[in-house]
Amino acid sequence: MFNSIIGTADTAVSAGASMLIILSALVIGLVIAFCYIFTQEKDSFTKDFVIAVALIPTIVAVIIMLVGNSVARAFSLAGAFALVRFRSAPGSAKDIAVIFLTMAMGLACGLGYLLFGAAATVILCAALVLLSKTRFGETRRVSRQLKITIPEDLNYTGVFDDIFAEYLSVCELVNVRTTNMGTLYELTYHVSLKQEDVEKQLIDSIRCRNGNLNISLGILPNKSSFIM
Repeated sequence: MFNSIIGTADTAVSAGASMLIILSALVIGLVIAFCYIFTQEKDSFTKDFVIAVALIPTIVAVIIMLVGNSVARAFSLAGAFALVRFRSAPGSAKDIAVIFLTMAMGLACGLGYLLFGAAATVILCAALVLLSKTRFGETRRVSRQLKITIPEDLNYTGVFDDIFAEYLSVCELVNVRTTNMGTLYELTYHVSLKQEDVEKQLIDSIRCRNGNLNISLGILPNKSSFIM
């Protein structure tokens, strides 16, 4: 069922088989590219990256057909690609996984396993959509640092409790310090929002309570991030 349309490694690739491989790889690349766009947030990807995802399977398939079983061709192509310097902004872990997916499907097509490549593309793209559109792998709590400046005559104990109860799931006062020659207090909280789209409502509510003084809401300092 998953036999190669090329046959054995020593078999020359016919013109018809070559065109079928190239078109199949291009279709697979376009499917993966559309799947990637569907799983990304708006404006979180570039047109150049999507085009690269669409073309990589075809490029890899062509390279595999050119190399065949010739060791000399393989070393020649390796030397040629060693002279090329690729420059690109570092992507996310999912971007890297998509690149590996396109390369693997291009390899499958280049070896003539078109049915296998199509089946693997459908399964892996479905898995990509499912994992991206569900809460799989998301942290249960997203910690933030909230800094509120208040006048010295405002008793900060419990003054924001009703606001915090409405917008925050977790709130902990971690630091209090005086600023501006002791005329202001700066309160530092570690908080978690109930919903990610309530930041403006939270800040507007606090502004009405602290006299429209400075308010800062951001990620915790020195928070570790995943880097590949």
